[in-house]
Amino acid sequence: MAARGITDPDVWWHLRTGQLILQNHSLFHTDPYSFTRYGQPWINHEWLSEVLLFGIYRFSGFGGLIVVFAAVIAATLLLVFLRSSGRPYLAALMTLWGAVTSATTWGVRPQMFSLLLASIFLVLLEASEERPNLLWWTAPLMLLWVNLHAGYPIGLAFIAMFLVGEKFEAAVRPEPWQKSLPRLKRLAMAFALCLALVVVNPNGVRIYWYPFETLRSASMHRFIHEWFSPDFHDPTYWPLMLMLLALVAGLALSPRRPRLRNLVLLLATVPAALRSIRHIPILVLVIVPVLAELAQSSLQEPIATRLFRTPMTGSASRTLVINFLVLFTFAAFTVFRVRHVVSGQAETEAKHFPMTAATFLQQHHPPGPMMNHYNWGGYFIWKLYPQYRVFMDGRADVYGDAFMTDFSACYYVTHDWRKSLQTWGIRTLVLPPDAPLMIALRSSKEWKQVYADSEAVILTRTP
Repeated sequence: MAARGITDPDVWWHLRTGQLILQNHSLFHTDPYSFTRYGQPWINHEWLSEVLLFGIYRFSGFGGLIVVFAAVIAATLLLVFLRSSGRPYLAALMTLWGAVTSATTWGVRPQMFSLLLASIFLVLLEASEERPNLLWWTAPLMLLWVNLHAGYPIGLAFIAMFLVGEKFEAAVRPEPWQKSLPRLKRLAMAFALCLALVVVNPNGVRIYWYPFETLRSASMHRFIHEWFSPDFHDPTYWPLMLMLLALVAGLALSPRRPRLRNLVLLLATVPAALRSIRHIPILVLVIVPVLAELAQSSLQEPIATRLFRTPMTGSASRTLVINFLVLFTFAAFTVFRVRHVVSGQAETEAKHFPMTAATFLQQHHPPGPMMNHYNWGGYFIWKLYPQYRVFMDGRADVYGDAFMTDFSACYYVTHDWRKSLQTWGIRTLVLPPDAPLMIALRSSKEWKQVYADSEAVILTRTP
């Protein structure tokens, strides 16, 4: 499921940045790619991910990126499966449910490293209850995380929620709460240590508030789809809706109650997932083991026991043969699937990005400055930089809310829609053919169409 063509619009500028970091042996702190924000401060919080992305690409191409990130996603969910209690087939079904629920956000993108590290954090936090020294592994992982992606507050939040949840548990237990004090102290120390290590990154203390500035950005929540709330009219999000309904039903009907620390995690992650599609995978990490536990406790009932606990029959050798055949068939299918996805990457690229329009720009050099679609900026950085600097790309934090709002007005021909064209002296437009701005300007004598296909149209301003 995780092996899929590269369609994320940001992967391209990640690749270019990784390439330039390796070539120049230095990191970026200002914007090099756009003419609208050139030289302005840029907190490149994903620099290590970008180096890894380009390193993988240089070694094994797009196929390597597809395979590596599919493995990262699969490893993330393997850890979820291992954290799910009860019978393995039940944990597997719940994990598969979680995979279907979160699959819309998967891809070749640094965010997947955050997802894997969040899953590892949960494993360490749970296992450290029996093996306390495992908790200190969160410190080096946090040092890695803060340089891979700005999703590191998820790890800090998990430690804090375990601390709060286990403190509640200690308060309601019949035995003295002092027995839990060493565990609570270790959690508090781990949180403090991880928080202190966040500063060890090329952006210094600025990385502390950067993630929260992103969360508060009005333009990102207004214009970027993965920051939207899930729309339950869309069948894509029905697995999430059913998962939340199953949680409510399980909490109401199951004879066993989840631990308080798990309820604290759910109280934080459920609203986050309902607020933003981007947070659904984080909820999946938390909710799948809880659902598996609730389902397993329901199977303790007499009727369920008779239905699901019938002993397997047959010889051990026969079972071994069946298992081998199942695994071999699945491995063969996986290889076929990956080869199919990798071989179709060029077609996927042409379907989702203006491949032939970029070739036209390389060959015919229409005049700049050039206004491009938001989702195409990263692709043009990969294909055209430094020949062209882009108008904008997926780094919405670099451009700011006011700039994004002005571009939206221009694109949709609303309010003072000519403002961006005049302010930046735009001489070439590269936008989808159904863009309202394209429809408005195609009939204008000020603009001339020099290229068109099903993906993109290029207009240039007449002298």
